[in-house]
Amino acid sequence: MGGHPALQFTIDPAHPALPGHFPGQPVVPGVLIVDRVVDAIEATLARSVEIDGLPQVKFPSPLLPGQAADIELDLRGTRVQFVVRCGERVIAQGALELRGPAAT
Repeated sequence: MGGHPALQFTIDPAHPALPGHFPGQPVVPGVLIVDRVVDAIEATLARSVEIDGLPQVKFPSPLLPGQAADIELDLRGTRVQFVVRCGERVIAQGALELRGPAAT
């Protein structure tokens, strides 16, 4: 993808969002994955950002608690394209619109 190195994250199996998603077979909710993408954008830009929209987000494969996932970012103007992978599997991909440009 773009020119920013992958950032890795793992959702702790004890995270409070997991017991209800889904009982007996926990899967990391998409909102937590997108939240980690926002964290990665902020770490890359070294500043906080505001999200203006999620024009395109897909979750083709589940992420299980405790699995490591990598985030790749491609920052272009106010749009950030991202791919989240667990090994070779794509967990999430899409775009976020920032309020204001990614580059300062």
